[in-house]
Amino acid sequence: MKNKITALAILFLVSFGIQAQVDRSKQPQPGPAPKINLGTPESFKLDNGLKVLLVENHKLPRVSMTLTMDNPPHPEGAKAGISTLTGDLLGTGTTSVEKDAFNEEIDYLGANLNYFSSGASARSLSKYFPRILELMADGALNPKFTQEEFDKAKERFLEGLKSDEKDVAANARKLRSALAFGTNHPYGEMVTKETVETLTLDNVKSYYNNYFVPQNAYLVIVGDINLKEAKDLVKKGFSSWKKGTLPTFTLPEPKNVQYTQVDFLNMPNAVQSEVALVNTIKLKKGDADYFPAIIANQVLGGGGEGRLFNNLREDKGYTYGAYSRTDDDKYVSSFVASASVRNAVTDSAVVAFLDEIHRIRNEKVSTQELALAKAKYVGNFVRALENPTTIAQYALNIETENLPKDYYQNYLKKINAVTAEDVQRVAKKYFQVDNTRIVIAGKGSDVAESLENLTYNGKDIPVKYFDKQAKEIKKPEFNKTVDASVTVATVFDKYLNAIGGKEAAKKVESVVLMAQATIQGQKLDLETKTTANGKSSTVVSMAGQAMSKQIFNGTTGYAVMQGQKMPFNEEQIAAAKQDANTFPELNAEGAKVMGIEQVEGQDAYAVSLNEQTTSYYDVKSGLKVKSVKTVSQAGQTMSIPTLYSNYQEVDGIKFPFTISQSFGPQSFEFNVSSIKLNEGVSDADFEE
Repeated sequence: MKNKITALAILFLVSFGIQAQVDRSKQPQPGPAPKINLGTPESFKLDNGLKVLLVENHKLPRVSMTLTMDNPPHPEGAKAGISTLTGDLLGTGTTSVEKDAFNEEIDYLGANLNYFSSGASARSLSKYFPRILELMADGALNPKFTQEEFDKAKERFLEGLKSDEKDVAANARKLRSALAFGTNHPYGEMVTKETVETLTLDNVKSYYNNYFVPQNAYLVIVGDINLKEAKDLVKKGFSSWKKGTLPTFTLPEPKNVQYTQVDFLNMPNAVQSEVALVNTIKLKKGDADYFPAIIANQVLGGGGEGRLFNNLREDKGYTYGAYSRTDDDKYVSSFVASASVRNAVTDSAVVAFLDEIHRIRNEKVSTQELALAKAKYVGNFVRALENPTTIAQYALNIETENLPKDYYQNYLKKINAVTAEDVQRVAKKYFQVDNTRIVIAGKGSDVAESLENLTYNGKDIPVKYFDKQAKEIKKPEFNKTVDASVTVATVFDKYLNAIGGKEAAKKVESVVLMAQATIQGQKLDLETKTTANGKSSTVVSMAGQAMSKQIFNGTTGYAVMQGQKMPFNEEQIAAAKQDANTFPELNAEGAKVMGIEQVEGQDAYAVSLNEQTTSYYDVKSGLKVKSVKTVSQAGQTMSIPTLYSNYQEVDGIKFPFTISQSFGPQSFEFNVSSIKLNEGVSDADFEE
């Protein structure tokens, strides 16, 4: 219905006031493109090479600016991660202003100032802009790189890498880039714990001196300021910036595979598969193929109207969304079609992707699809012109991409000139379905077998296996056979013995756990209470206010999220009855050993406790190392994995003091601060 309404709306706009019958056998001719008058930004250049672009806009008393160094991509090799670390250290004080004083003044002026390895950005009220530009220049040209700030930044960097180790989507993106471009290409380099640990403060200073230079730099200023004032401020702030000699490199030439293949990364903690079809391309904004290519991509997977979205989500229900993108770059870029799909349909999703890419290559797009794709770009382009920063970005693109001066004045004409024949031609050229890598990160024990039986158009699609460093490896051993002597009772008994014994566990009537986590700089507090007679309470709070709550009184329960109270359904009640126990392992009824899977690189017995919950017990230690719970809420079903580690003894029983949980793209690591046994619990904790 939505597509029909959209089509009718377009038809109405085109034919308003026209009473004649439409000849549907002919493609309608596009109307005249709106006249685009972008104006020409004022510009000037300093002796050191810094070029300044100014877009005056006096509607509001605000000014923003962006400093960008248009340096060629360069390999970091054994020092991979040095650019990120350098960017983190910029803005941590200057040789004349300490970090705290620097940041306090920016806050006092109500401004925003950020640095990165290839530049900086700022915005402020126009009356404070002279001082903000002065501060930006001071931070960019006179950074104070201290060992203390370096150590802090390096520690944060390593913590982020550690968090990414379990992030399926992050590992999938890294592998995709590494395989597409090669690990010896700047776009495919792998930043690892090992490369970051070798970095020193001297490496940062060297990188800054080599690459933070003015000859390829552009300063774009937008807002309530005139040319004379801008010249005076920029000359005062940036004239002392000395030219440097950029290192030169010969970049390797990325090559696509000779035949379509699946490149698989085993992520045992994956609750869904990350699927991406990728091939490298050479496409720049100034190329004749650029406009046909972006229209072809819009038809295929540019949004909710794209074929991929309609096929994989609307028609088949494999995913929440499937998209594609055709990147442009002065050096080399890529075409990517991707989605996060349910494990059970991973192979079917691959076929659906291939179907749609084959279709757009072999069949002309319809008149309606072409019109919708063009309308999308026309609308976005016209709306973007309302923002003065867009004009500045377009001016920067013309400079850095060597585009014609009238490139954006003719943008809509170029869009409207794209034909169905153009779309099919560029689809064949850039969507290289016969030479594509199908990069998948997922749970091998669930999906590898079906992928190895994958065929398309009568041809087998081979599967290759890779580790997280993009090195090809032998096929991992999935679904190991469980010895006949292993039963639920033996697994549970070994677990209970490992934590302190079955008799000690039976004496625990209640457990109160307090833990903390940090997300985006905000502290989360977790409190759980469970009883031996089947009651449970879980509360997550921030700054003393409950963010979510789940209460089960042994018979009924409810959840509170964002102030909305939702009673448990029958499935949730059944799961709560199983989980609401100090030690569910004291009762083996209904549980089943499913096999052996790897958790954090170690073999673990997978035991299904019920339809909603599977727990994993380390084969060697017997300790519970993971659980996966399937949750249904508001019409959606998802799997939530939880990892348990750092076991410590409390009153003779071992409990995990580190609990890591993933919820969609978010990951939380809770560190337990206290555990109380047989105290701090009352019936009031489980009331409605």
